[in-house]
Amino acid sequence: MSNDYSVYELGDFHLQAGGSLPNAKLAYKTYGQLNTEKNNVVVLPTFYTGSHMRNEGFFGDGRAIDPAKHFIVSVNMFGNGISSSPSNTLKDTPPLLGGFPNITLFDNIKAQHQLLTEELGVEEIALVAGWSMAGCQAYQWAAQYPKMVKAILPFMASAKTSEHNIVFLEGVKAALQADAVYADGNYTEPPVKGLKAFGRIYAGWAFSQTFYREEMYRLKGFDSAEALLQDWEQDHLDWDANDLLCKLWTWQQSDISRQEPYNGDFIAALKAIEAKTIVIVCDNDLYFRPEDNQLEVKYIKNGELRIFNSPWGHCVASPGNEPKFEAFLDNSIAELLQ
Repeated sequence: MSNDYSVYELGDFHLQAGGSLPNAKLAYKTYGQLNTEKNNVVVLPTFYTGSHMRNEGFFGDGRAIDPAKHFIVSVNMFGNGISSSPSNTLKDTPPLLGGFPNITLFDNIKAQHQLLTEELGVEEIALVAGWSMAGCQAYQWAAQYPKMVKAILPFMASAKTSEHNIVFLEGVKAALQADAVYADGNYTEPPVKGLKAFGRIYAGWAFSQTFYREEMYRLKGFDSAEALLQDWEQDHLDWDANDLLCKLWTWQQSDISRQEPYNGDFIAALKAIEAKTIVIVCDNDLYFRPEDNQLEVKYIKNGELRIFNSPWGHCVASPGNEPKFEAFLDNSIAELLQ
């Protein structure tokens, strides 16, 4: 699959927190064809460090989501460096030089809805699915446009970011911002020390305690935990610091009830979801805990929780890590798309 993509011009895009994002752009890629009935649409938002290219690991020929059967719309969230982000907007838009505006998941889904309805002619979505922050967007879709979405499958995600998850994110944020080069976001060169620290801390949460105790990093070709940490350091050097922090703020604010008509009533927002829902969580995920998802599905009228047991933790869903999870995920998706 190629890594080319299309760009939808949103113009000056009004934001939930106030103000607007000038010349907003939403990058996306489609796979397959919209059928005559226009009922084969699958939306795949992107996860925290994801892109439409990395989403390609969740579908393919013969899989539950199949371009031969479905019209797949893979959408890059704001802040990921492809859609409008600090790294590709600040330098081109002088009014924003003092800082990129705060963007919520509500804003992301509002933009995606505009793309689907006005640009792609979509009126009904068969499924919204995604890992981590992409799964949070699946919940948001179902609460924001309950009549349009027929099914969702969030995996390793939540409808509202827990306080413990927020505290974890504060830790990686503080490590990045502590680098003097970061200069309150006005850096002229990458804050390398901060980015490396960000990656090292993240690695401790991405996998479980059992993963490290049993030295499962050797399955990924690393001869020590330190070698894995160094790889995570290098991976995060490829990211713009302000892009990471833009999405981090979005993640921390995730809450499907922060919109009309729910006005902060989380239970009411869950009860408003009409989509058939399967939520998948890993028993060893340190970010998104099964207990949080159990509360959610209790109030989603067509909701079901499925727990996958694995020491891979949050990263069990990363394509290639655990073939058994891929089969588990595909079986659940197939049920929703029947």
